[in-house]
Amino acid sequence: MRRRNLLSIVDLGPDELRAVVEMALRMKQDGYAPLLQGKTLALLFEKASLRTRVSFDVAMRQLGGHAVYLSQAEVGLGQRESVGDIARVLSRYVDGIAARTFAQSTLEALARYASVPIINALSDDEHPCQALADLLTIYERKGRLAGLSLAYVGDGNNVAASLAQGSAMVEMNVAIASPDGYGLPVPVLDEVERLASLTGASVRVVTAPEEAVRGADVVYTDVWTSMGQEDQRQERLQAFAGYQVNQRLLSLAAPDAIFMHDLPAHRGEETVDEVIDGPQSVVFDQAENRLHAQRAILALLMGAETG
Repeated sequence: MRRRNLLSIVDLGPDELRAVVEMALRMKQDGYAPLLQGKTLALLFEKASLRTRVSFDVAMRQLGGHAVYLSQAEVGLGQRESVGDIARVLSRYVDGIAARTFAQSTLEALARYASVPIINALSDDEHPCQALADLLTIYERKGRLAGLSLAYVGDGNNVAASLAQGSAMVEMNVAIASPDGYGLPVPVLDEVERLASLTGASVRVVTAPEEAVRGADVVYTDVWTSMGQEDQRQERLQAFAGYQVNQRLLSLAAPDAIFMHDLPAHRGEETVDEVIDGPQSVVFDQAENRLHAQRAILALLMGAETG
């Protein structure tokens, strides 16, 4: 089989996306074999990380392999050495590269020059690994994905982009509430709508959080100020006033709705303790499921059957 990359959630078709989610749940419930015995994954990170770094490292070890962490200070990706040269050198040492970068174009360059699988461990444009863990969490809690309604309240960032695309691919209905000027980029929204048209899901873009959340099965939010946007903090706090997922807003969702947040959270901004620590929250299940989703991704892209 040809080498596979995961640069975007869309790199998995709808059927394969469902299969990866189901594989992750089986591995979580029933265990797993040392599918990656003797293999090594490079963790090439420009950005700081907790969940992504630890979950990939532990997942590789659980599958019988090994992970090597490489920080930007050590590698100088695109500065000390060109992205293409780094990709070609690492391809001689390791069996896969999980890269956490600022620019999506860096991942695309890595994929262009590498001869091993490239995994998007987060870029400013997308976060497919997070979306897979999110869909796994919803599937685990609700027993299905198709026909559910998901409300995303907040910034149209990388997490929102991958989540909306992935949800549309598995026939989940999506409502996105963002202030004017902070919604999903037009090309991403166009892609979400295209995917929804293929699966029969619906997509709504609104400005009122109440309109998005009303009757939803899943309520999701994320930080208003992401890494690299610190200089916009005050401007964003003002723009997102009224978008906090508090108990009042959550009460508009379905009675058995679950609350989700990919972490880290800015408590008191996009959500509050009462919600994130409340009975409807599955936030720490999401965090755990990064590990289980990562195992499935690694098995798909680096397993022996893909050689």
